[in-house]
Amino acid sequence: MSDTGPRELRQDRHETGPRGLRRGRNETEEERADRLWAELLQELRVAQTGVQILFAFLLTVVFQPRFADLSTTDRNIYVVTVVIGAATVGALVGPVSFHRLVTGRRLKPQTVMWASRLTLLGLVLLLCTMALALLLILRLALDSSLALWLVGGLVAWFVLCWFVLPVWARHAGAGKN
Repeated sequence: MSDTGPRELRQDRHETGPRGLRRGRNETEEERADRLWAELLQELRVAQTGVQILFAFLLTVVFQPRFADLSTTDRNIYVVTVVIGAATVGALVGPVSFHRLVTGRRLKPQTVMWASRLTLLGLVLLLCTMALALLLILRLALDSSLALWLVGGLVAWFVLCWFVLPVWARHAGAGKN
């Protein structure tokens, strides 16, 4: 594979680490792509289920009697939340469609790369969907300024758990490789 692919797929399987020990797995590029694809599918199964439940809930809100009582601001927040929620579903289901359309064309490493990118985009969109859904609900239940502070705190928590800690672990692990 060319040097433009993901680092995980370019790693030399015969590379040695400290004390002459082999690092990584002894697998071909295709075997590695198959393994990474299987791992990504497991991750997507978890994310897709949650996103589909959240999106289904969002779609039912408009049919509730209290929806007519929402302010213009709250209705706008709802519409943006539904649109971003739909985009989230698209990004997290996209890898399945991508795989189906290129299966058998010997593009598994590229499929893994694009599916990983779509999944990361889906997680960012999920963060936005969660933040907006929380904002809408908390604005109805609490004072608007308190709702903003709570949503801001939760967004910071999600960013820490979903992005900062994995990037930190990746960076910390890079020194050991």
